[in-house]
Amino acid sequence: QVQLVESGGGLVQAGGSLRLSCTTSALGFAIVSMGWYRQAPGKQRELVAAISPFIRNDYDTNYADSVKGRFSISRDYAKKTVYLQMNSLKPEDTAVYFCHADIKETRPPFTVTDYWGQGTQVTVSE
Repeated sequence: QVQLVESGGGLVQAGGSLRLSCTTSALGFAIVSMGWYRQAPGKQRELVAAISPFIRNDYDTNYADSVKGRFSISRDYAKKTVYLQMNSLKPEDTAVYFCHADIKETRPPFTVTDYWGQGTQVTVSE
């Protein structure tokens, strides 16, 4: 069973920064993509940022419009870890942040399955 282990959440004042990390137990070459979603109280879970394909150094990144220019996603392939650097945080960034990964099976039919971390709370105060 693939696991995703997150760290780095916490409480910060508006304008501050936090860095989230997520490490997977999956084999590196089986990782299709990794990224972060968030869910605020009473709202749907939304994509924050993602990297694909994870195996390539020239990977593509995808960001929610609300975080462009403030958040930056990166990865360390050898450590099977994805990072989310969050700068200029705003109170509306307050949410539970979930790590997400699409992992491909290593044998036919090479099914891709998505996995989720347990979530880490990010709270931005005024």
